[in-house]
Amino acid sequence: MMEIQEVSSLGKKITASVATVIAGKDDVILLAVTALFAGGHMLLDDVPGTGKTMLSKTLAKTVGGEFRRVQFTPDLLPSDLTGINYFNQKLGDFVFRRGPVFTNVLLADEINRAAPRTQSSLLECMEERQVTVDGTTYPLARPYFVIATQNPVETQGTFPLPEAQLDRFLIKTSVGYPSAESAVEILRRGAHGSPYDGVSPVCGAEEVVAAQEAVQGVYVHPDLMAYIAALAEKTRTLPEAALGVSPRGSLALMAAAKARAALSGRGYVVPEDIRSLARPVFAHRLIMRDSFASGGEKAAAAVEAVLAAVEVPSEKWDLPLQTVSG
Repeated sequence: MMEIQEVSSLGKKITASVATVIAGKDDVILLAVTALFAGGHMLLDDVPGTGKTMLSKTLAKTVGGEFRRVQFTPDLLPSDLTGINYFNQKLGDFVFRRGPVFTNVLLADEINRAAPRTQSSLLECMEERQVTVDGTTYPLARPYFVIATQNPVETQGTFPLPEAQLDRFLIKTSVGYPSAESAVEILRRGAHGSPYDGVSPVCGAEEVVAAQEAVQGVYVHPDLMAYIAALAEKTRTLPEAALGVSPRGSLALMAAAKARAALSGRGYVVPEDIRSLARPVFAHRLIMRDSFASGGEKAAAAVEAVLAAVEVPSEKWDLPLQTVSG
């Protein structure tokens, strides 16, 4: 199994490679790598032109994985994603034609423009890493990472993601506009072609899978498990929240914290791993009473209030020897 220090080194190589294309967004890149190593998926809620597609393509190329992009539209059918059985006249039998979900990194572009039926066809892919068509189940490749995007400004003709679908995304964030300095750097890099063309893989897909398996072994102290549970419980008591964080959300925060610990070169989670990821993991899982949409600034502020209200556990623990050496 891959050692924790190797996971950290690999994460640094990946983030550095992606940063050669995506300027001034190291925090977003780190969140993407955290979600990837945690075995989760990522939702990017942002306006067009901020680099969402380029981030996805560059990440896939950097880890040596196959990349597919699907533009979600109202007429997109579930079979357009998963694939269909068609009759092959030469063979005289039905043959399964695989859809774009059979890849390593899938970009579901403007996912909220597709009908709920099509959106729901991704649930099995994202949760079970498999596709069932006409009663036959096909496993998906490893690693399998879905990056979905949606435009928060253009809401006409869109279908907001239901809570069950939002809950499948480990992390939700936005790229945002660049700073003045980063904007100049983007122009400089793009003056003579796309910097994406110069990206080379720093690892193979099998190394990412090994890193994901190593992350699962990161130690979480029972006090920190109780802390995560307390944070989730507190979100359910907020007067401004109609629906708090589910147990799946608690598991998501623990998985993300374990990945962040490994990327930091630690074989154990510390409170800061949890606190730094609470907002991108919890906010989109909150349903606010005075808003038709999940997440948003009100939900983010609610998560910050929860972090301030719940006492942070002490770090004076007796850690297993293997976590200290890892």
